[in-house]
Amino acid sequence: MLWPKAVQERVKTGSDRELLHSYPYRSACPSTVWADLTEKASEDLFLAGYTNYFFWTQVPHFADTIRRKAGSGCRVRFLLGDPDGEITRQREQIEDVALSVSTRIRITLENLDRLGPLEGVEARFSAPLDAVNHVSLSVFRFDGEALVTPHLARFVGHDSPLLHLRRQSSGGMFDRFTEHAEELWSRAVPVRQ
Repeated sequence: MLWPKAVQERVKTGSDRELLHSYPYRSACPSTVWADLTEKASEDLFLAGYTNYFFWTQVPHFADTIRRKAGSGCRVRFLLGDPDGEITRQREQIEDVALSVSTRIRITLENLDRLGPLEGVEARFSAPLDAVNHVSLSVFRFDGEALVTPHLARFVGHDSPLLHLRRQSSGGMFDRFTEHAEELWSRAVPVRQ
């Protein structure tokens, strides 16, 4: 055998090559990972979490970074849940926490308002029929890397697991998750600011 079994078990050879790291909780992913990925993105920064509120507190100078990214030609997109939507109300009952889902969405909307109109920055609400698919899976794309959170039944996003992916080939995990987010985006409704 050319490769001993111990080496074969540690070398990624199949579709798992795209998995860089996994975290048992989104909150276990260091804030430096979020900040570095945001900073490195130069073409496509697509934040398709249902609320996206934690970016404003977890990534230092996030608003300035968004302005700079948009100014340099990077496409910046926020896909949010509708703060007044039925799925949002249902999720609030499930989570039953003081910082409600609609409040977290409104934090993002308030921060987007503060940015003012910026060419290259778009925000949309997921379509009502897609909201149930959006609330259960957050996909954050930074060019060829993504952080993905499949939300567990009754947990808030930061208590759900997170996968760090890097695109290696067509049709892999990265493409499957980002294509899901793109599909939601294609039917989403523009946020009126």
